[in-house]
Amino acid sequence: MSFSFHRPLAAALLTGALLASTSFGALAQSDAVVATVNGQQITEEQLTLAESDLDPQFAQLPPEQKRAAALSALIEIKLLSAKAEADGLADKPEFKQRMEFLRQRALHSAVVEQEVAAGVTDDAIRARYDQEIAKQPAVNEVHARHILVKTKEEADAIIKQLDEGGNFEEIAKEKSTDGAAAQGGDLGYFGPNQMVPEFEKAAFALEPGQYTKEPVQTQFGFHVIKVEDKREQQPPAFEQVKDQVRSLILRDNYLKLVRDLRGSADVEIPDPALKATVESIDKAQSGQAGGEADAEGDAATDEAPATEAPATETPATETPATDAPAGETPAEEAPATQQ
Repeated sequence: MSFSFHRPLAAALLTGALLASTSFGALAQSDAVVATVNGQQITEEQLTLAESDLDPQFAQLPPEQKRAAALSALIEIKLLSAKAEADGLADKPEFKQRMEFLRQRALHSAVVEQEVAAGVTDDAIRARYDQEIAKQPAVNEVHARHILVKTKEEADAIIKQLDEGGNFEEIAKEKSTDGAAAQGGDLGYFGPNQMVPEFEKAAFALEPGQYTKEPVQTQFGFHVIKVEDKREQQPPAFEQVKDQVRSLILRDNYLKLVRDLRGSADVEIPDPALKATVESIDKAQSGQAGGEADAEGDAATDEAPATEAPATETPATETPATDAPAGETPAEEAPATQQ
């Protein structure tokens, strides 16, 4: 992906998160001046802070370009903030309210950083990973091939050819109409609920080395399926899901801290409907912290809830991040049986 530095880079900087989301222990403690704007200094420490809050797409830039993008954004911020001061915007009540909100948000993130995130060690992540894997029920998966054709007559003819000793892989390369044909119809290993129901039922009913004696019809056509192997489904490798497991621990630690503080707080919400909605959200989050949300025990796909977002997200009033061009939106994945 290419980037244009002609658009205002301040729009790529999450200005609210600039105050709130930085790792407070990781800032460069340096007052070295990297630039001045009308006599106002931009220090190395400010630049480090800005780099940590660039829009995610800029965060993928090489280090020097990322540093330059952050500096350009800071220059724009200095210029526009000076104009705002001159125009008296800083004295407006709504601006003062917003600054107070951002101050509280920054303090919130400081507590999250020091009391929630600091305790999430590699040992804790490994222990949680082992715990999640231990909760996994035993699930079988199959390694299968298939030949996909348009009509039942074609599928019947292929089954007859196999009965006469035909090679499944070669027939698949010659006659199958889907993307797996070049690999001899190989679909690899898959578990429950990864294929359309008709295909899955037929595949799991076969033993290794067997193929379907009747065509299997699905929305894609008619399949002849062969099972190569069956085994117990393998859990994801630790390194593959380490970040997701860390998110689980952060979520639980954060919700516990919030729950403890709310338990001793006097919170009043006069609007009954709003109060009920807030309480339902709190109840759902408490259930997640207790592990109820992870009913399948799958740490690989569990995401941190929105309550963890204040440390990294910008409120709706902040400058929005630039959307990716529509042409870069990933296409939806085709069903597994259409490989």
